[in-house]
Amino acid sequence: MDPQQLLTHVIRPVLQHLDLRSEAAEILLLGTVAHESKCGEYLHQVGGPALGIYQIEPVTHFDVWENYLRYKSGLMLKIQDMVPVAQRRRTPGGWVSGSDAMLITDLAYATAIARVIYLRAPMKLPEADDLHGLAAYWKKYYNTPLGKGTVEKWLSDYAKYVVGDK
Repeated sequence: MDPQQLLTHVIRPVLQHLDLRSEAAEILLLGTVAHESKCGEYLHQVGGPALGIYQIEPVTHFDVWENYLRYKSGLMLKIQDMVPVAQRRRTPGGWVSGSDAMLITDLAYATAIARVIYLRAPMKLPEADDLHGLAAYWKKYYNTPLGKGTVEKWLSDYAKYVVGDK
C-alpha cells in the first residue's frame, strides 16, 4: 500500500474527523502500519489474532470501547458514525461498536481505533521530528514492553516502507 495515499486519503481525514490531527499522530500511525503489517501486506496476523493494517487484536478492540470510549461520549459518537448499521454490534456494556471484521475491511475505522489506542496512553505524543521518540512510544503503548517488536525494527520498517529506503 502506498503510504502517501494512505496518509492523504485515510489517516489525515480520519484524524481531522476525530479532531485529533497532528503531524506526530500521522507519522506514528504510518510507522505503525509500516511495522505491524509491512504497509498493508498482512491483514490477519500469521498464527495470531491481530487484524488489519494496524494489527489490532480483538481483545484490544473490545477494551477500547468498554474501557475508554464509553467514557468519552463525543469521541465515541464520532467513531460510531463511521460504522455502517450492518457492521454494528453491542458490547456487554451496551455500547454500539464496529465489528472486529471492520479492522480488516474498513481502513478509516481501523485508523480511528489505532489512534484511540495511542490516545489512551498517559504521556503526550513526542514531537513529529522525533522518530526515535515515536518508535519508543509505539513500543511502550502499542506493542507493550512484553511484545516482540523493537524500536530499532520500527525505525527500520518506517525507513523501508514510508520513506522508501530499501
